[in-house]
Amino acid sequence: MDPIFTHRLEVRFRDCDPLGHANNAVYLTYLEQARFAHWRALGHASVEAGAPGVILAHADIDYRQPARYGDALEVRIGLVNIGRTSFTYEYEIVSSAGGLVASARTVLVMYDYAASRPVPVPDTLRAILPVPVASEP
Repeated sequence: MDPIFTHRLEVRFRDCDPLGHANNAVYLTYLEQARFAHWRALGHASVEAGAPGVILAHADIDYRQPARYGDALEVRIGLVNIGRTSFTYEYEIVSSAGGLVASARTVLVMYDYAASRPVPVPDTLRAILPVPVASEP
């Protein structure tokens, strides 16, 4: 993966389950935090009234090793594809304590909440998203 953005975070006590490692569901929050940080860095963190929003349509996560309370993590984001109404990110979550913790992929869809339907990715958003190295059809 060729990262376009890296977000750092720390595993919080509340993220951990009784076995002492970050609960599997928390990883979706880690991905979300990284995406929002990426969008803020691009200057696209807020949505104007009436403008389409973004919804998470699909997520895959492969867990490699547990993250534990206090671990410093890096969430590395790569852009795989920009389609007509969606775009696909891939992620690596890496621990400073010992390598790859998880890998993931999400598909986000531009969505008109008033009309309840997907809409094309705006040109303004396409202009600020890095062009994927290898675009999928």
